[in-house]
Amino acid sequence: MNILLLYPEFPDTFWSFKHALSFVGKKASFPPLGLLTIAALLPEKWNKKLVDLNVSRLHDSDLAWANYAFIGGMAVQKQSVQHLITRCKKTHVPIVAGGPLFTMEPEEFKDVDHLVLNEAEITLPLFLHDLAEGKPKRIYATKEFADMARTPSPLWELADLKSYYAIGIQYSRGCPFNCDFCNVTSLLGHRVRTKSTQQILAELDNLHSCGWRNRLFFVDDNFIGKKSYLKTDLLPNLIAWRKDKKGITFQTEASIDLADDNEMMNLMVQAGFDTVFVGIETPDDASLAECKKTQNEHRDLVADVKKIQRAGMQVQGGFIVGFDHDQPSVFRRQIDFIQRSGIVTAMVGLLQAPLGTQLYKRMEKEGRLQGVSSGDNVEGTTNIKPVMGFERLHEGYRHILDHIYAPRHYYERIKTLLREFRAPVIPYMITRSDLIALFRSTYKLGIFGKERLQYWKLIFWTLFRKPALFHMAVGLAISGYHFRKVCELHVR
Repeated sequence: MNILLLYPEFPDTFWSFKHALSFVGKKASFPPLGLLTIAALLPEKWNKKLVDLNVSRLHDSDLAWANYAFIGGMAVQKQSVQHLITRCKKTHVPIVAGGPLFTMEPEEFKDVDHLVLNEAEITLPLFLHDLAEGKPKRIYATKEFADMARTPSPLWELADLKSYYAIGIQYSRGCPFNCDFCNVTSLLGHRVRTKSTQQILAELDNLHSCGWRNRLFFVDDNFIGKKSYLKTDLLPNLIAWRKDKKGITFQTEASIDLADDNEMMNLMVQAGFDTVFVGIETPDDASLAECKKTQNEHRDLVADVKKIQRAGMQVQGGFIVGFDHDQPSVFRRQIDFIQRSGIVTAMVGLLQAPLGTQLYKRMEKEGRLQGVSSGDNVEGTTNIKPVMGFERLHEGYRHILDHIYAPRHYYERIKTLLREFRAPVIPYMITRSDLIALFRSTYKLGIFGKERLQYWKLIFWTLFRKPALFHMAVGLAISGYHFRKVCELHVR
């Protein structure tokens, strides 16, 4: 059996880093973790080939070779998914599809031959059994959640790892919180399920044996959802594993209550975590209460962010405008918060209601839905009729982005972060990619960029004040170029 694993193209979005990847000589941010895990769940004797449209082209010869095409994807990849389905149908290659996009919108994909939905550890074996019997059904779904002890190590060898900037691995699924705009719990539940430490170490060893020496992203929706196990088992073992692994650093996502736990932050930094994404959403308590973001309410969020930064982790932040309780002043408040906190990578989006969320159900009941969410938080659209009116909301939203990604304000935030940030426990190892990035940024940003004055001020300021963080300063300058391009191209 020849299985073609197809990963759809990402559009040019905030998190694609499309305009930054060329600085470091990479084609995409991450290889497709889900599809590579699916590949490991398929029979070992089957032939498997990965085509990631973010790094390579799909050729007719690939489709001619395949007995089945397996497609996975997220909502933001929907347009590319439709294109892939059309190509497969033209060449009569049967399609097996799964992942968040298909699980949330199965009725949208009538041309897919087999939908293997929800968590593949449960539904894929059922499909494979029926396929072997010669009677596969069209839809396989479950309301159960998988035991992650059954999740195999992804088949990294199918991917051209040199094409990617970082690699994602997954430790846990599920989130204990109940934010009404988030579909994580509808897809993965509230109970936090984890792999064993042995599984994670085996995956890391496998990646290391494949030659990977760079950034690893724990893609968990809330890495600290099961704190006791992290402190007593996983993190101590990661600290031991990383001692002789030069160049490898970790990043992840976590809730803001990480700032309350000095022991957790210290262990994470010792293990090599230097970046954490946190859903801040808004500095307005009424809007936080509205969306049930209880973990963020009644806190000094700027102080929390700075506490994490001082521990040695950069905070990337998610922000939202368009809540019912938002007043016109919210746009200025968001700007002030982002600038004061030193959150350089600030993803600000209009509130959207994804399928399966409590917010979607509420907006549907109130007659305020306008189609489905695009999955792109930073394209300036929403599927909700906002209380303040769309034109006023969009104008305020555009003002936020124009301000925070203007070179002067963006570079101010980099220095604010670097002033707070504690130098890494293990000194950063300069790589060939870092040198390439420095050379290209000097040329593109320092000579021809509209931010060239701010760029050189940052370079010299960092060399004299924070030389141990020079690589971070250059990386953030490059990211800023991408963010500005996205804003200029899509939010007008």
